[in-house]
Amino acid sequence: MPPQQLLETLLIVCPLVFLGGIVDAVAGGGGLITLPAYLLAGLPPHAASATNKCGNTFGTLLSTYRFFKQGRIHLPSALFGGVGALAGAWLGVQLNLIMPERYLYYLMLIVVPVMALFLLFKGEFGQENGSSRFSTRQLVAMVLAIGIALGTYDGFFGPGTGTFLMLAFTGICKFDLLTASGNTKVANAASNVASLITFALAGEVVWAVGIPAALCGIAGNYIGSGLALKNGARVIRPMFFVVLTLLVIRLVFDLVTG
Repeated sequence: MPPQQLLETLLIVCPLVFLGGIVDAVAGGGGLITLPAYLLAGLPPHAASATNKCGNTFGTLLSTYRFFKQGRIHLPSALFGGVGALAGAWLGVQLNLIMPERYLYYLMLIVVPVMALFLLFKGEFGQENGSSRFSTRQLVAMVLAIGIALGTYDGFFGPGTGTFLMLAFTGICKFDLLTASGNTKVANAASNVASLITFALAGEVVWAVGIPAALCGIAGNYIGSGLALKNGARVIRPMFFVVLTLLVIRLVFDLVTG
C-alpha cells in the first residue's frame, strides 16, 4: 500500500477503531463501528474482516485482563462460554453456507426493538448479581448453551454478538451487568484470537493498517473498561441502547443495499 494511501486509510480507521473499542468494552457491539470503518477506507471485504480482527483482538484481551484483575469474571462459566462460542461459530459458518441470511435479518428486526423495550422498562435489570441461586454445574451448563447459540449466530451473521452475550448472561444466568460483561470479554477474546489466526494464516490481514488500529483499539478498550468497572450499570445500560440502535441501522442498510 503506497504511503499516501496508507495515511488516508489510517486517518479513517484509527479514530473509529478507538471509538469502537470504548463501545465494545462497555456494552459489546464495537464491531458495528469498526468493520464499516475498514470498508469505508476502501479495503476489500475479506481484508476488512481480517484486519478488523487484528484491530479488535488485542483491545479485547486487555479488557478481559482488566475485568479479571478486578474479580469481575466468573471463571468456571466464562471458560465454558468461550468453548461454546468457538464451537458455535464453526456451526454458524456451516449454516451460512446453506441458508440465506435474509431470513435472519427479518428475525433480528423484530428481536432487537423488543430487547430495547425490555431494557427501557426493566430499570433494575442487571443491578444485582443473582447467580448464587444456581450451582456451578447449572451455571456452566447455561453458559455453555448460550456460548454455542450465540457463537452460532456470530459465525452465521455476527453483528451485536457481544451485546447479546451480555444480555443473555444477565437475563438467564442472573449475573450483574459487570460480571456479564467480564464473561462476554472471555468469549469474545477466544473467538477473536481464533479468527485472527485463521485470517493471518490465509494472508488476509493488512498488517500495516491492523497494527496501528490495534493500538487504537487497545486505547479505546482501556478507557471503556475503566468506565464500565467504575460506573457499572449507570454507563452500561445507556450504551446498550446506542449499540441496539446501531444494529437496527445496520440491518436496515444491509437489507436495502443487499
